[in-house]
Amino acid sequence: MRIAIIGCGSIGSKLAKAADEMPEVKRIYLIDVDKAAIEKVAAGLNKAFIIDSLEEELYHCDLVVEAASQAAAKQFLPKVVARGVDMMIMSVGSLVDDDFRKMVFEKAKVTDAKIYIPTGALCGVDGLRSASVDEIESVHLTTMKGPKSLAGVQYLIDQGIDVDNLKERTVVYSGPAREAVKVFPKNVNVAATVSLLGIGFDKTQVSIVLDPAIKSNSHELRVKGRFGEMVCHTYNLLEPENPKTSHLASLSAIAALKRIVRNEWFGI
Repeated sequence: MRIAIIGCGSIGSKLAKAADEMPEVKRIYLIDVDKAAIEKVAAGLNKAFIIDSLEEELYHCDLVVEAASQAAAKQFLPKVVARGVDMMIMSVGSLVDDDFRKMVFEKAKVTDAKIYIPTGALCGVDGLRSASVDEIESVHLTTMKGPKSLAGVQYLIDQGIDVDNLKERTVVYSGPAREAVKVFPKNVNVAATVSLLGIGFDKTQVSIVLDPAIKSNSHELRVKGRFGEMVCHTYNLLEPENPKTSHLASLSAIAALKRIVRNEWFGI
């Protein structure tokens, strides 16, 4: 299998290293606007090739992985699936726009391309996926983070919330997942995943809490429906290189890639 990875940050670099060690992967094409980052990653791999244009290499790719941003996902996803190439996206919040999501899913159906969405830094989505076959009454996701993980977020600045001077646990957002994904584009992709698997972006409720006393991220998923009730709490350690990302998010991406390249689908 030949894969292309968009983005050589924390998750992209770990994905590339894992792919380099998979015998099923023959070539890894890397693309990133940060030339220094991409060269550093490529230097440590045996199968990597740096490319300047993804479009020119699509005929040689079996899978494209986005590990960069919502903007990158929205830019490349339509082009990739239109060529009939499978794509895995980490920036799931890019699918919050209903028209865009419908468009790319329709393109994928026509070309027989597959769109893969890893579970990310959250446990319990398997139960949510099963529960969604029948009626779901409510879905609530509570995400708790250290203040520095949301430093520089414009929404908090506009609300007058100074993350550097928070002294106690503070709810900084409470409302529908659609708005949460838009105002925290780099921080709550799990909210998008939960929404897509469950009752949608408008009915899924999200609370985001900052706590200066904690040193890790956590996600509490509460689901109530005809199946019964489910509560799943995930406590995540952070990536040392990127405190805005949970280590489990990287592991989820690697696990998904292994399933795809080996065509093994346990626990579906």
